[in-house]
Amino acid sequence: MSGFRRAPKERPDRPPVGYKIARPMLSADGTRLGFRGVSLGGDIVYGPLDDARCGYERRHRPPSRWCACGFYCLHEAGTAIELGCATEYRDTVLLDVAVLGVYLRHERGMRFERQRVRRIGFPRCACGRASEGVLDTGEGVLGWRAITGSCAVCAGHRALLRFSAYAALAGPGTVATCDDRLAPPSPRTPAPPDPNPPTGDPDTLVPQLAAEAALLQARLDWFQLQLGRLTGQGEAP
Repeated sequence: MSGFRRAPKERPDRPPVGYKIARPMLSADGTRLGFRGVSLGGDIVYGPLDDARCGYERRHRPPSRWCACGFYCLHEAGTAIELGCATEYRDTVLLDVAVLGVYLRHERGMRFERQRVRRIGFPRCACGRASEGVLDTGEGVLGWRAITGSCAVCAGHRALLRFSAYAALAGPGTVATCDDRLAPPSPRTPAPPDPNPPTGDPDTLVPQLAAEAALLQARLDWFQLQLGRLTGQGEAP
């Protein structure tokens, strides 16, 4: 054990800053914002200023060296952005957080006791325009609605909560904005193309339309004949 060294204790002048991805939520009454994690404790909705809870429901104070609980963050924003490109994380936002309380420093990030969300970065709207606010996605958990960024055009008649009003729910010091560095959500599925689109060449288009008209007229004549027989008017007097 002579080669074992304890990590030096840090006493920073200001809280360290980290970056993470999370799924944004809005309370059922629309007065509080929250976030769901993407790993251990993903079913827990935590607030913009909150204490970590043990995802294993053990009675100890996170972060424990003998447990995986606690808030997580990464040292570099680019690493968190890369993580958000994965298919299963495309519904996430990028959070800049202040690390509060006890924390354990690792090679790529930190695991810590308490956090304050300082900045919430949303991807562009699925249409490609800059997102301007948040909309209900139609999904959620008990007491909380999942939300996503949207532009005003795509929101249409649905209630769009503007970023300024959304961030105000977190209290002073929190900003919400569109972040062009983030991978946008999956684009809306376009209508399948016509397998036999008409050509613009008149020499081809006119005969095709004439054949379609002749077929339609033949079907109309047959329909009138059958209707006449049913009503007794199909035979000549």
